[in-house]
Amino acid sequence: MSTNEELACVYSALILADDEVPITSEKISTILKAAKVAVEPIWPSLFAKALTGVNVRDLITSVGSAAASAAPAAGGAAPAAAAVEEKKEEKKPESEEESDDDMGFGLFD
Repeated sequence: MSTNEELACVYSALILADDEVPITSEKISTILKAAKVAVEPIWPSLFAKALTGVNVRDLITSVGSAAASAAPAAGGAAPAAAAVEEKKEEKKPESEEESDDDMGFGLFD
């Protein structure tokens, strides 16, 4: 379960990564002080050590692409869904008048 302290460190690390600034515990602490968020001193150093040598931008973009590439591995569901969509497109949508005439009565009869 994440705490507000952890979330604040995550957000500050993302801000640093977005600005292409190296992620250090001092810079995380500076952002947290500017945001008036009080955290225990251990959190910025833990996050800085955990993200040492990690390209956060690549990490974020690979998470999205990994989920997208895992979907086709699910099996033959995609071709079956495409066939169903094609059948739906082939059907002509009937107007309400035609469907009422086919049943032999209308709304106001």
